[in-house]
Amino acid sequence: MSSSVSALGTLLEEGPGLQAVLLDMDGTLVDTEGCWWQAEREVFAELGHSLREEWRQVVVGGPMARSAGFLIEATKADIGLEQVSRLLNARFVECVARMGQSVPLMPGAGRLLAELTTHGLPAALVSASHRHVVDHMLGSLGHANFACTVAGDELARTKPHPDPYLTAAEQLGVDPRRCAVLEDTATGVASAEAAGCRVVAVPSVAPIEPAPGRTIVRSLEEVDLAFLRSLRAVAH
Repeated sequence: MSSSVSALGTLLEEGPGLQAVLLDMDGTLVDTEGCWWQAEREVFAELGHSLREEWRQVVVGGPMARSAGFLIEATKADIGLEQVSRLLNARFVECVARMGQSVPLMPGAGRLLAELTTHGLPAALVSASHRHVVDHMLGSLGHANFACTVAGDELARTKPHPDPYLTAAEQLGVDPRRCAVLEDTATGVASAEAAGCRVVAVPSVAPIEPAPGRTIVRSLEEVDLAFLRSLRAVAH
């Protein structure tokens, strides 16, 4: 998709405008969901347990406490939540490091971030991953592309609660109802919708069901700034 200055100008004149774009990280902007699953399989294999493939859809997109807690309960592994969380985070970073200098971006992610930056529309990175993981990914995504970032271990409640997206909107000084959110999991979508944001779902590992006011696309290649602005016009 492509946008034009004239089209953007028309959309800006049609009611309340889009104030910011809030973006999930893993599976939405960076192709790392496979690394998380690999880390989970490796860590639990070393603990003597094999993970079932169907569990992947359960743990994808959630906060570390929920995902790791589910796997501990499902496997009956003799390990604490804090310890296994440290192991999973460390193994994930190792997996990403093996990719080389640049973590692969999801199709259309680089173009979309560049377009938001070019047009001066604030963007926030809102992730359930821990801060050190988010900071590592910013090396590939570009620090300058984001006005603020929110990590999962910085909040008392993370996705699917609305807190991450409400926090990002507050840090940007914008109305969450005038923010567009891009998410790849049902957990993230639930968080953004609970915050009152307009959601564009880009499913990665697991499908996301249609719902009123929710837009589902196949990839970020279908999303540009004009598209996001038009969603706000329709929503109001």
